[in-house]
Amino acid sequence: MDLFDKIKKVEYLQEARIAIDQGIYPFFLPLEETEGTEVVINGRRLIMLGSNNYLGLTTHPKVKEAAIKAIKEYGTSCTGSRFMNGTLKLHKKLEEKLAEFLHKEAALVFSTGYQTNLGTISALIGKGDIAITDKEDHASIIDGCRLSQGEMKRFKHNDMEDLEKVLASCSDNAGKLVIVDGVFSMAGDIAPLPEIVKLCEKYGARLMVDDAHSIGVLGDHGRGTANHFGLEDKVDIIMGTFSKSFASLGGFIAGDEDVIFYIQHTARSFIFSASMSPANTAAALAALEVMQEEPERIDHLWKIANRMREGLKSLGFDIGNSCTPIIPIYIRDRWKTIYMWKELFDLGVYCNPVLPPGVPPNQSLLRTSYMATHTEEQIDRALEIFEKAGKKVGII
Repeated sequence: MDLFDKIKKVEYLQEARIAIDQGIYPFFLPLEETEGTEVVINGRRLIMLGSNNYLGLTTHPKVKEAAIKAIKEYGTSCTGSRFMNGTLKLHKKLEEKLAEFLHKEAALVFSTGYQTNLGTISALIGKGDIAITDKEDHASIIDGCRLSQGEMKRFKHNDMEDLEKVLASCSDNAGKLVIVDGVFSMAGDIAPLPEIVKLCEKYGARLMVDDAHSIGVLGDHGRGTANHFGLEDKVDIIMGTFSKSFASLGGFIAGDEDVIFYIQHTARSFIFSASMSPANTAAALAALEVMQEEPERIDHLWKIANRMREGLKSLGFDIGNSCTPIIPIYIRDRWKTIYMWKELFDLGVYCNPVLPPGVPPNQSLLRTSYMATHTEEQIDRALEIFEKAGKKVGII
């Protein structure tokens, strides 16, 4: 058998070819211009409702200037891993500021968010240990578990009864780590941390929260899910990314100093990857400062998101249990989701279609997300477009 024979049998790749031929393929579209809340694609200007730039900081003067200054001082790359020649004073400063911000003893920055979960989980979960994950956790969490030498068990999404069943099935002699997203990236709902913490304490498990979509969104000055619930001292490890509210690229973990020191010396994706570039590091530092200096951005983000959520609900769209600036629109049918995306695109709104295998079968959706820099006028226009497109495609 030829290794490449299986490629022709992958159904969703065959459907992608059909979508390309029909001119409705929604992925890998190059952006010609971006101003944050608006983008230009194929010469057309659209309202951007598909970005994770929650605080709108990718265009903030302070963030841009910090990145430019870092390039002038350090060049464009560190050309090595943090273990060798790739650690800058900027990296250490960012780690210190993050630990202080998150009220943890120490923090460690990785080159990407994906590598952060991959390295942290595979370092902590060894033979005889068990990683316990929500079924809607991010793919990087699942892959980190698979790369570990331990066992992975999963529980139904935000189902505390099922989580307890899983925990109860674990040996008392096994090291246990429960890993959840703080804000789930597709559904836009929040993990019930108070209940999870109680179960972790009852069964002797440690707790890791992936706050990729929570930092800058939830909690005091955007400190994340644990702060939002007043449980910072109960969450052992907080993970986050710089590619969303921080307007940069990279990831981090924060926790007790001895745990971070251990991960720093054992996480393969940290040890064997080149470090964050000077520009990315400086941009993340500047974004962290803006979060603390301009909390009104978070207030406006929630005002915009709540207005859009109520507007979509009133129009009759199914938005599930979203309670954050991530608002899914469940369409269920794969092709109808693509047609709805195309209709929105043609009318001037960009959002993200999410199809199987990215979601379970019959759970196809349009993922929309909002920014602190969206205007009331843009939201008015977007709701008009959603109503027009939804009626034409037969969604509402």
